[in-house]
Amino acid sequence: MHSIRMASGNDAQALLDIYSQYIKTPITFEYTLPSREEFQSRIRETSREYPYLVLEQDGQIVGYAYAHRRGERAAYRWCAELSVYLDQNSRGKGLGRQLYQTLFALLRLQNIQSVYACITVPNPRSIGLHRSLGFQEAGRWPKAGYKNGGWHDVLWMMKEIGPHPDIPAPFRPIREIPPEEIARILREAAR
Repeated sequence: MHSIRMASGNDAQALLDIYSQYIKTPITFEYTLPSREEFQSRIRETSREYPYLVLEQDGQIVGYAYAHRRGERAAYRWCAELSVYLDQNSRGKGLGRQLYQTLFALLRLQNIQSVYACITVPNPRSIGLHRSLGFQEAGRWPKAGYKNGGWHDVLWMMKEIGPHPDIPAPFRPIREIPPEEIARILREAAR
């Protein structure tokens, strides 16, 4: 049995345990694993405005996903960048898809219109997940990062999740979404 819930600072170590599986790969451009305190701070900062989700299976965290602001300028308020990480033993089971679909539902409540993903290539598994969810290629930055003795391109993919009205409703931070609406979406995700 699995469930999706909002992350808290208390989840930092479990999320770090998952993230540590990627730190020596070019999937993340970080060179060193952040401290538990740094990760707690990241969760708190992100959760002030955007959803930060954990997926539990049989009471153990096996994945997480979050959204954050795509750009600092005011006009970017209706866009979000997404990230998802799964425990290596939990990949290929549709859990990344569940996390993303839950993020989409929450982000729509926030009036987000487009979501973006930045993927180090090659990464056929991640590209396949994003394509299966309707993401399209939006651009490629050649040799954007240097890690593990080589230069790596990043592929930007995007998906429209809203109708892009002529006058969009204001962005709503996640903390302003009624808790019962969030709880409903999280319950539906567990089905």
